Amino acid sequence: MNEQTITVTASVLEENVRTAFRAIGTSEASLDAVTRALMHASLLGVDSHGVRLATHYCRMLEGGRLNKAPVLSIDQRGAAAAVLDGDDGLGHYAAYEAMRLACDLADSAGIGAVGVRRSSHFGAAGAYVLAAAERGYVAMATTNADSMVPLFGGAERFHGTNPLAFAAPVAGGDPWLFDMATSSIPMNRVLLYRSLGKELPEGVAADAVGATVTDPHSADMVLPLGGETYGYKGAGLAGVATLLSAILTGTTLDPDFIAMVGSDDISTPRNMGHFVLAISPDHFIGRALFDAGMLRYLDRLRGAAARPGTSVMAPGDREWRERDRRQAEGIPIDLDTARFLGFT
Repeated sequence: MNEQTITVTASVLEENVRTAFRAIGTSEASLDAVTRALMHASLLGVDSHGVRLATHYCRMLEGGRLNKAPVLSIDQRGAAAAVLDGDDGLGHYAAYEAMRLACDLADSAGIGAVGVRRSSHFGAAGAYVLAAAERGYVAMATTNADSMVPLFGGAERFHGTNPLAFAAPVAGGDPWLFDMATSSIPMNRVLLYRSLGKELPEGVAADAVGATVTDPHSADMVLPLGGETYGYKGAGLAGVATLLSAILTGTTLDPDFIAMVGSDDISTPRNMGHFVLAISPDHFIGRALFDAGMLRYLDRLRGAAARPGTSVMAPGDREWRERDRRQAEGIPIDLDTARFLGFT
């Protein structure tokens, strides 16, 4: 515990999150999904997308932007393709169900691709690929979002932070897990740093005219991955997320979204799109050879030479270590979230 946070055991924190959503009439299926996704992020140290977002989601549920009791529907378009309608509910519910469906399709077709429409912000994309990897599938998940990131060389918001997440099962161990924003940092981290009173790193955020800043209160947008020199890479990847999540599903383009935060309109649904993909190793090289290949790859990766004073890690290694630590020591939450969840 410090002046900006308190530490809460995972089980108690999870129950208080559930209580907050249940108190405003959120359906059990929806609150199960959002709690699972928020706890995933908070346990793995992705605090920007963790339980701090419960305050925002509850406000949107009460305001009518989000449907408290959505009825999801599925339109299967082929042996390996489907579109899921989220009924304007919490994106976490739609995304978990979309990934479950993608895995089911992959059982027979080898791959399963599901687009999601009429959804909303779904938090950490890694939560959904992890769910697939735990079932034995290689997976991908992405979403677009409201404009917070300029184009490379741009001076106004254009793309969202548009994450790309991937995961793969590892025999006898935690999955290989890679979850990244296509921006330098997520905008939610700027908001978190405002709550914590912390300065931002250099070269990750800009003010309203595109000048880089470190004061989170001055930050109006976050730069694309690669910053001022190589930001064309992040901007291009953000476009991939928009292509798969919005254009392929016929949902909202990044510049056309109602702002997630700061808009007076909290009653109009945002029609957000997502895209998830599951791949069955059994339909490619086969399970035994896939498992052996992953173990051999990770052994070589973790054994690779490192520079003095550094170490090399596989995607997910840092997160699993943080999960183990937080399960043992508790999860830090900022004071604003602590008050909302009834801890102070």
